Amino acid sequence: MAGEWLALFRDPNAQWILFGCMLLGLGSGVIGSFAYLRKQSLMGDALAHAALPGVCIAFMLSGSKSILLFLIGAAAAGVVATFGIGFITRHTRIKQDAALAIVLSVFFGIGIVLLTRIQHSGAGNQSGLDKFLFGQAASMVRSDVILMAVISAVLIAVCALLFKEFKLLSFDPGFARGLGYPVAFLEQLIMLLIVIAVVVGIQAVGVVLMAALLITPAVSARYWTEKLGVMVVLSGVIGALSGLVGTYVSASGNNLPTGPLTVLASTVLFVVSVVFAPRRGLLSKVLLRAAARNELRREKEFLLAERRERREEAV
Repeated sequence: MAGEWLALFRDPNAQWILFGCMLLGLGSGVIGSFAYLRKQSLMGDALAHAALPGVCIAFMLSGSKSILLFLIGAAAAGVVATFGIGFITRHTRIKQDAALAIVLSVFFGIGIVLLTRIQHSGAGNQSGLDKFLFGQAASMVRSDVILMAVISAVLIAVCALLFKEFKLLSFDPGFARGLGYPVAFLEQLIMLLIVIAVVVGIQAVGVVLMAALLITPAVSARYWTEKLGVMVVLSGVIGALSGLVGTYVSASGNNLPTGPLTVLASTVLFVVSVVFAPRRGLLSKVLLRAAARNELRREKEFLLAERRERREEAV
């Protein structure tokens, strides 16, 4: 076990994959906390699926497999999807959950059509765009990791600088609007940050699983604390730890995909949080209920003993 761990750090390619997945989990966990608290957990899923047609269009226009161009195309599609969701919710009676479902299905359908068209063209076999569906972390190189590091740093810096505004927006947007905060701008900024996190993550995790990496660490962190600041930090730590575990398990096995294993590691940490969290966990609740039942039984026994004593004194 220790030898495999050391071998992982000696391999330069595995090191880049390790750092890339950890940085991806860190940045996704931080921004995902605000998406979760604002009840926009499906937003990451919708934006991840919406990024697929942007990737396909970028390839069709450029004819090359440039990761930077793919990211630009995915970001543009994500921004269009964000404004589309906002337009539907503001100008129709359709609620946000239905708008998310509409945008997700339409954009993903367009992406599948474009992907099929590319695969049946002369350059389809060389494009490798199908890897963006489920991710291919093993294809990450030094430049990809550096890009992830920069973007993760930007995400964390923006969340730190605007923490008070994001906190107020997450819990009471009406009060924030009354204080004069630009609520509409801040909401679009959070959407943009989610788009950026999704766009960076689709190479490693894919459009199908990116929403899980965005939301699961935040949900896990919520079980352990009541403070938002601690939750955001803990969510980033859980995301980074998921990337670490996923990369290690992938490197230890044969032909095991790193992206899905990272999501599974995040899910395992979520299960651990659900069961063992000190106040909200299932085990804590079971112990608390058992202690309450014992206390109630002792009180009943005490009352019965008092009644017996009173009866004996009366006799």
